[in-house]
This record gives sequence, structure tokens and C-alpha cells, in this order.
Amino acid sequence: MLGGLGAGSLVALSACTTGSSKPAPDEAASSSKKAAPEATVTSSVADGAAEVNPAQPLTVTASDGTLESVTVTDSAGTPIDGVLDEAKTTWTAGVPLAYASAYTVAAVANNTDGKTTNYQSAFTTVTPTAQIFPGIGPLDGTTVGIAMPVRVYLDSAVADRKAFEQAMTVTSTPAQTGAWSWFSDTEVHWRPQTYWQAGTTVKVDINIFGVAAGNGAYGKENRSISFTVGKAQVSKCNTNEHYYYCYEGDQQVNSFPISAGLEEEGRYTKSGIHVVIDKKEKMTMDSTTYGLALDAGGYQTEVEWATRISNNGEFVHAAPWSLADQGVRNVSHGCINASPENAKWFQQWAQIGDPVEITGTPVPLTAADGDIFDWTLSWDEWVAGSANK
Repeated sequence: MLGGLGAGSLVALSACTTGSSKPAPDEAASSSKKAAPEATVTSSVADGAAEVNPAQPLTVTASDGTLESVTVTDSAGTPIDGVLDEAKTTWTAGVPLAYASAYTVAAVANNTDGKTTNYQSAFTTVTPTAQIFPGIGPLDGTTVGIAMPVRVYLDSAVADRKAFEQAMTVTSTPAQTGAWSWFSDTEVHWRPQTYWQAGTTVKVDINIFGVAAGNGAYGKENRSISFTVGKAQVSKCNTNEHYYYCYEGDQQVNSFPISAGLEEEGRYTKSGIHVVIDKKEKMTMDSTTYGLALDAGGYQTEVEWATRISNNGEFVHAAPWSLADQGVRNVSHGCINASPENAKWFQQWAQIGDPVEITGTPVPLTAADGDIFDWTLSWDEWVAGSANK
């Protein structure tokens, strides 16, 4: 039965032809195999490109095939590392390119028939007029007080502040409102709107590599640091009361008599929020470092337990010579004089970054007194210093 059915079918198919006596060609034999398209290779940086930003990602991609090899070398012939994806269609440079360098790209790709395509290109990167390095404070891994701002010090001037500011981020946990404020073309700080919350962790990312600073200068490298905010410690002093008060949170933990700056021009202790920035068990205080000559009433004195609260020469320190004045009158050259016992206690208690809130004098702490005067500015004044408005 199967044989008969097959014969009948053949007869019927034959009757449907155009009348040619030639048999129908076999379908497999009549269809010619199409050649696979050649693989093509492209680079994200065009051949012959110049002044390329080295921060631009470099990728090499194959279409209609896969990459067999990719080699990118600098002008010294040194290959740079890269990663080929699982599909073997995209190679990505694994390290940043360098400024002022020449690169060659050589790639080999195969199509599905195994036919090889060779690719070559070359390009050069931009040569900056200056490469700007960012120094960052506080130091990585440190624990600081609740008033410590983030400070970025740039070793060359930044004309395009907005571009740099957009490349810098501060991330805090828990999140707190804050902003950048430029003090000059080479210095920018970030602080929260109010003091940091105790226990906050902070990460600072300065991603300026490849960022144009203006006038042909570029960021030299990216840097990141992290720090932790310690206890919520604040000290307060009204110079008219001649006493110094120390708090942890809302709890007063100590108070002691002091003598602040004599009430005359050039000797007032400055009013405003100072920040603890350094501690020395022993040091020589030299008035000539801030312009007061020895023959004009200046001094060079060895002191103990010197805790610096600004870069204008103000310290909380031991002053056994003024014990009779402490708690009674102000006689210093601007420092906070305390007994050796109290000065030692304060230094051992204080954290770098603790706020010292001084009131009672007519002379305010200003930018002229050093680089950490951040908390003397209102929030509106602070935000006005941002380039990202």
C-alpha cells in the first residue's frame, strides 16, 4: 500500500509541471550556500583621533563575528590590560589611559565561516597644561568630631569650578544635608548644614581624572577617603565669664576657670565656632609666626598641653603663670589659658574636629584666621559659595 501511494503521488506531481520532460532538480542541490558576512571591527576612539580625553572608555567591538585578539599598546610598546566579554564581541580597557600618550590598537576577528578580519588604528591623548592633584582632609580611616568639614586642597588653580564640583561627592550614613563651598580657586570644603550626627560614616569621592579645569588643565587622578564621626562633644566659652564648659551631647562633663585674650587690639580671643585641629603635649609658642615681634611685646614660650583651635595661633593650653587670673580676668595674647591639670584633661578628652564655641568678644573669627572657619558662615552664606547653583 505504501509503495502504491508513493507512486500515485509522483504521477500527480508530474502532471502539475509545465510540460517539461526534464525531472525536477533536487531542492538541496539547487540551493547555493550563502557566504557569511565578513566580521567588522570598530573602536570607540576613531583612528587618527587627537587630544582624546584619557578618561573616555576605550572599547573594541566586533560585528558579524567574534574577537580572537585585541592588543592596545602605548608609545613604549607596553600593552594595557583589558577584558573580553563572554560573547567575545566587546573588549574593554581595564585601566585608564594616560595623558600625553600615543596608542595603537590591533584586533583580529573571525566571522562564522572562520574568515579573518584584521583591524588597526592609532590615536593620541590630550596633553594638559597642568595636572591638578587633590589633597583631602580629614585623613582616610580617622575618627573626627562633629564639626570637622571635608577639605579638598588643589595644587593648581581651577577655573571651571562647576565641572570639578560636579565630580566630587560626599556620601554620609545616615544621610545629612550638606554642600560644597569654594574658599579659593585651589580650596573647596564640604560641611553639613548642622553639626554631623555622632556615629556617622562618611565617604568622599574626588573623581576629577579627565575633568577639564579650564585653561588647559585637567584633574590628575581620582581619590577616595572614608572617615567616621565620633562622640558629639562640644566645648563652650564666654570670655566675659572666664569659664570653659565641656559637653557630651546635652550632658555637661566638666568646667574650669580660664583666662582669654586681653581686651585690647591684637589680643582679643576671636568669637565664633572654632574647631580642634591639632594637639601637642609640648610646644614652643612663637608670636613672630603671626606677626608680633618680640620687641613689640611678643613672646617665645614653652607650653604644655597645647590644643590648637584655629590656624591663627589660638590654643587652649596650660598657663601656670596666669593661675591667679583664671576665672577672674583675661590676660592672654588670644589663647585660652588653663591650669596644667585642666589643660591636660581637655586635650585628652577632645577629639580632632570637636567644635569650640567662643562668645563674648567683639572680634569675630574670619577667613583671615585660617582655613577652618566654616561654621562662622550662615547656611545661606555657605551655599552661596557653591559653583553648582
